Amino acid sequence: MAIQPANLHWSGRRSLSVVLPVLNEAPSLAVLLPNLAATLARCGVDWEVVVVDDGGSDNLAEVLQQFEQHQGHCNVQLLRLSRNFGKEAALTAGLAATRGDAVLCMDGDGQHPVELIPTLIERWRSGYDMVAAAQTTRAHESALLGWCKRRFYGFMYARERYVIPANAGDFRLMDRRVVQALMRLPERTRFMKGLYAWLGFKTSIVPFRAGERTAGESKFRLRQLLGLAALGVTAFSVKPLRMVSVAGALISVAALCYGLYIMAETLIIGNRVSGWATLASGMMLLSGIQLLCLGVIAEYLGRVFEETKQRPLYVLEERVDHSALGQGAPVRQVAP
Repeated sequence: MAIQPANLHWSGRRSLSVVLPVLNEAPSLAVLLPNLAATLARCGVDWEVVVVDDGGSDNLAEVLQQFEQHQGHCNVQLLRLSRNFGKEAALTAGLAATRGDAVLCMDGDGQHPVELIPTLIERWRSGYDMVAAAQTTRAHESALLGWCKRRFYGFMYARERYVIPANAGDFRLMDRRVVQALMRLPERTRFMKGLYAWLGFKTSIVPFRAGERTAGESKFRLRQLLGLAALGVTAFSVKPLRMVSVAGALISVAALCYGLYIMAETLIIGNRVSGWATLASGMMLLSGIQLLCLGVIAEYLGRVFEETKQRPLYVLEERVDHSALGQGAPVRQVAP
């Protein structure tokens, strides 16, 4: 079934929603939000900030209250998830709550420069549906990690109909019709970078250099990176399954050739068949390959299992809506 956005000729480009998925980033937000508000005011757009608390335990509500008191008016929605569901789910929750003509996704740690926002808005108003910011340098990463990321994206998108730059992440501005199409995608195991690319639309790339974290340490460790990579591969590529089939065919051909060689050596030359050491080594090698192939298949089966359960992507515990783009008085909703 083709996905049709509700409005294919969206002409309003006046308001902007900023989505900030956070996990214990209150100190960083205390610095980021005033800078963000000042930058958006200079851009001449009506705006709101949607902060998604992904199961944090800090004083986030106090920081937001102080920010609104300093602003003198209401511009913030706070979404509290019932637990930590992960960045992809928190980002989806924030996108679902936005009301702006466009949505800007940013990290709450201060590494995405607010000085780039006017450029993103300018590109959007010039006619682009999506403006993605791509890092020009990754000085904070090791050479090995950078090489692994390049190989990962090369593996993911080689010879595909859609391609995303390896250094373009969630720091991007999307028109309302892009967000509408994105929210209509039904899968629950969401690899957002792949979904952005799959949607298409007219896209512009803006280079940027990430800054240092304002406070704290990154919550994204090696284990999370590996999990995200596995999610991306199993959600957007069947190449591992094809590689399993190719490996099985090659091993079968190699085994057949080796068997013919042993038969010829025994019948023609008269050499005795090798002993149990060769047999044991071969069995261990084949057993390891079989277990590896079963693991690859199990990863895909696990994704199917997750999708068939039809559980919600996230559970919203509380929503405090003080958005300037909202209708009527501020709203406070608490999940039953």
